Amino acid sequence: MDLKHSRSVKLNDGHFMPVLAFGTLASDDVPKSKAAEATKMAIDVGFRHIDAAYVYQNEKEVGQAIRDKIADGTVKREDIFYTTKLWATFLRPELVRPALERSLKNLQLDYVDLFIIHIPTAMKPGEDLMPMDASGKLIFDTVDLRETWEALEKCKDAGLTKSIGVSNFNHKLLEMILNKPGLKYKPVCNQVECHPYLNQSKLLEFCKSKDIVLVAYSALGSQRDANWMEKDSPILLEDRILNAIAKKHGRNPGQVALRYQVQRGVVVLAKSFNEKRIKENFQIFDFELTPEDMKAIDGLNRNFRFIKLLFFADHPNFPLRDEY
Repeated sequence: MDLKHSRSVKLNDGHFMPVLAFGTLASDDVPKSKAAEATKMAIDVGFRHIDAAYVYQNEKEVGQAIRDKIADGTVKREDIFYTTKLWATFLRPELVRPALERSLKNLQLDYVDLFIIHIPTAMKPGEDLMPMDASGKLIFDTVDLRETWEALEKCKDAGLTKSIGVSNFNHKLLEMILNKPGLKYKPVCNQVECHPYLNQSKLLEFCKSKDIVLVAYSALGSQRDANWMEKDSPILLEDRILNAIAKKHGRNPGQVALRYQVQRGVVVLAKSFNEKRIKENFQIFDFELTPEDMKAIDGLNRNFRFIKLLFFADHPNFPLRDEY
């Protein structure tokens, strides 16, 4: 296997996606400059897949970091796999390309490697990323996601993105796209919450059967952001079994949780702005979990979500009503 792709998975459109990605989402209290610093550190330690999004509001900084690392000779543009996401206020077909062009302008890049629908719950278009009514309820929009998908296909044809995919879709929403008359390109991936407490085995099996890569976010639990998760959520990295397996391999529980995903064919995001942890999170290619380890970690599944997406629960496309 050629070395360049030995840590990558081949997508259904022929492109390659590195199996370990650096996540750039930060909570509101983190200064934007930290995203640039952390992205540079991540590239320096070996990360080549950068996972970002318009709604994270830091693409200027992340783009600057990538361009700095290209300018100093650390990487070439084609070494980097950059993902951005189409936010829910831009799901109307006519808003899709302008949204991607806005990300590209912020990044000052000519193309992204992957453009995905961030969440299937369309919201009222406009500059407000979380449009709410007077009573504090989100204002939803009605959009046929198959038309949104056609607009993503056009972005791929125009060379603005190499690949297109989805995020936070359940199997029914995926089937709606896959069964669309005149489908030109299948989604290459579905990015969802996935970790030992929510191992998504049914959705993973479904995605594998359709040659769609599952990409795991919140793979280490989650940044305990009170806006998105409950304070009394369990702490994944304190799990007794994960820690026992980590100790056996001379690793930390985070490395075990990341390695677990890679070994089951899942692309995994690792999010940290701490230099020591960024380094540790990349060190998952020089050890292997045994079949017994994998089985023990599978046994931790309790279908527990850190990110319940309850803001969107009343939307007809709310993806978490179904089992998978």
